[in-house]
Amino acid sequence: MTRLVLVISILALAVPATPALAWNCPVQIKSAEDAIKKAEAMKLSPEARGLVEDAKRMVAEAKKDHAGARAKIDHANAMWKAKAAQAQAEAAAAISTP
Repeated sequence: MTRLVLVISILALAVPATPALAWNCPVQIKSAEDAIKKAEAMKLSPEARGLVEDAKRMVAEAKKDHAGARAKIDHANAMWKAKAAQAQAEAAAAISTP
């Protein structure tokens, strides 16, 4: 069930992407970090904790891709990893209690 929520969330985030917002990696990373903080402030179930840990790992990878970017693909990878991390954190918050 959580994987389905994750896939739907990622697709929902990817659809409205426009070329004008193409390489705003720091903004996407910040959004993911904010979603993680929001989720961590809640009472997390073991499943939700796993999602948050995965989100943290994805944010770290996104930061690494952005910092070491040498081509557009590196920024693209950073963007999708940050968006995936945000989706995971939001899914964790959705299945948790305040």
